[in-house]
Amino acid sequence: MTQPLLARILQPSTPPSRRVRGGYCPRRAFTLIELLLVIAIIALLAALLMPALSAAQARGKRIVCLGNLKQTATSFQMYTADNDGKLVQNYPLDYSLPEGSTNSWVLGDMKVSSDSTNQTLIRQGKFFPYASQVALYRCPVDPSRTGGMPRVRSYSMNGWIGSRYMETYPRTTDFRTFVRDNEVVSAGPARLWVIIDEHEVTIDDGWFLVTMDDSKPFASFPAARHEGSYGLNFADGHAKFYKVSDPKSQGPATQTSANNSDWQKLKQVTTVR
Repeated sequence: MTQPLLARILQPSTPPSRRVRGGYCPRRAFTLIELLLVIAIIALLAALLMPALSAAQARGKRIVCLGNLKQTATSFQMYTADNDGKLVQNYPLDYSLPEGSTNSWVLGDMKVSSDSTNQTLIRQGKFFPYASQVALYRCPVDPSRTGGMPRVRSYSMNGWIGSRYMETYPRTTDFRTFVRDNEVVSAGPARLWVIIDEHEVTIDDGWFLVTMDDSKPFASFPAARHEGSYGLNFADGHAKFYKVSDPKSQGPATQTSANNSDWQKLKQVTTVR
């Protein structure tokens, strides 16, 4: 049987002139050409494997992010059950309102340096008794850092859930807000998203703005960092990724049109009339 090519390369031959009596001869060193050929083969194999390894790593991080969202969805449901059907409070960070500064599902502003790496603010949040690992509040692909330290949070909550704030928002509409579980049930929990992975450029407090009147499309921007997809969970407990189709939905570099298909898709699961 013919020896495999690599085995023949690695087995140096001994010229007849160097054979000695008794059948023994010392093995000679590899030549430079032979070593270079072996290195080239190893480099080729590594180049072939790297894309597969990178893809596997990306899929692993995607699974972790989805798991984070499922855990926070469970926390949302458990908090509601423990508080007689009252949903966790969710207000924009507004220091002119007492409830807007300290009484929300999560504390801290990711645009404030002292907040963005402060794990204590995560531990003081209403979900922490149910999701008690700080890492659950950060997407593993989130590149944002402050002073070389990763920010503590990547996720924000639907601004139509947890308060009546959007009923007083400028240019109000007849869309519903939700503060109790029976209101969510009547609207359909599987069609209402609760928490979303927000882009590192727009994330600040834990409140995600969606203007149903199209006055500010993607004022808060979802983070499509998982192969062009962003994650979100729903009031019934499931979580999924939405693949963006418009190139302008990849990040908040340009102003988003109200006709953007990804914006319209997010609005469809934000609230109901």
